Amino acid sequence: PIIVESIVQALEEDEHDYEVISAADGFEAGLQVGHFKPDLLILDIMMPDIKGYEVCKKIKGAPETRKTRIVVLSAYLDDEKFEQMKAYGADACFSKPLPLPRLKEEVARQLGLAG
Repeated sequence: PIIVESIVQALEEDEHDYEVISAADGFEAGLQVGHFKPDLLILDIMMPDIKGYEVCKKIKGAPETRKTRIVVLSAYLDDEKFEQMKAYGADACFSKPLPLPRLKEEVARQLGLAG
């Protein structure tokens, strides 16, 4: 929860004026994605109730959300998992902790806002 709050605050205060919605678990995230159809999703691979790769697959497999950009964060990311997440549709993968300035740069890059 502390990491999520830090990311939310950093993005809300960003110069690009993002609208940020957070979720506490995979189930809630699925509901939020279905309702809001975000341009980008920051996803942890290891959530308590559902695995990140399943979320990735569902989002990229659904016509209404397949263009959603997915940035994966994980403390357990090695090269093999990185490739696996890419295969499931992740657009970028990073090991935690990822410094907030670097995350903000990646979000802007994924949304075509980096200049």
